[in-house]
Amino acid sequence: MDSIIFLAFAAIYAALLVWGISLAAKQGRWWTPANIPLLVIAALVYDNLIIGIGRWIGEGALLEGLNLARFWIHAAVTPLLAAWALHAIRRAGFGWAQARWYQVVSITAAVALMIGEYFWELQGLQIVPNEEYGALSYGSAEPPSGPPIMVLFVAAFLLFAGGMVWWKQKWPWLFIGAVIMTIGSAVQLPIESGAITNAFELILLISILATKAFQDRNDEQTPVHG
Repeated sequence: MDSIIFLAFAAIYAALLVWGISLAAKQGRWWTPANIPLLVIAALVYDNLIIGIGRWIGEGALLEGLNLARFWIHAAVTPLLAAWALHAIRRAGFGWAQARWYQVVSITAAVALMIGEYFWELQGLQIVPNEEYGALSYGSAEPPSGPPIMVLFVAAFLLFAGGMVWWKQKWPWLFIGAVIMTIGSAVQLPIESGAITNAFELILLISILATKAFQDRNDEQTPVHG
C-alpha cells in the first residue's frame, strides 16, 4: 500500500513543481533565491518516486544506488530552505534584511548546514534494504539516535521566517505550514503506514510555494526584492 502512497506523493509534488515553474516563468527570473523551493520539490519528486517503485526494481545494486542518491540530494538541497526562509524575510520588506551582510548570512547558513549534514549523516553512511508496509527502499544501517539535526535547524529558520512574514505582510500560512510540519514530525500517529507522515512535509511545501506566490504578487505592486 505504501508504494502507491509514495507514488501519489510523487505525482502531487510533480504538479507543485509545474506550478512553481509557472510562477518563475511569470516573474521572468530564474536565478533568484525565491526559486529555491523548485529544487526542493524536484528532489522530493525523486525521493518519493524511488521509494514508490522500489518493490518493482527489487533489491540490488541499482536500487541501492538510486537510494544512496536520495541521501546525497537531501543533504545538498534541504539546507537551501534556510537561505530561502531568510530571503522571504528580505522580501517581506524589513529594512535591515536588505543589507549585504544579511545576504552573506543567508548563504553561510545554508552552506554550514550542508557541511554539518555531511558529518551528521553522510560520513561513513552504510545503507541496507528496508521493506515497510509494502514499500522497498534502502535506509541507514544504523538507526538515528535522535531527531535529524539539520532538519531541526531548517524548521527553526522556517518558523522564524513564517512569524516575521506574518507580522510584516499579514500572511500566516508559512508559519502555519512550518508548525504543522514540526508537530507532525514529532508525533507518532497510530497509522500503519510509513508514508502517511510525508503528508506533513507536503503541507509545508505547499505553504512555502503559496508564500512565494503571495510575495511575487506583492512585488508586482512594489517591485524590488526579487
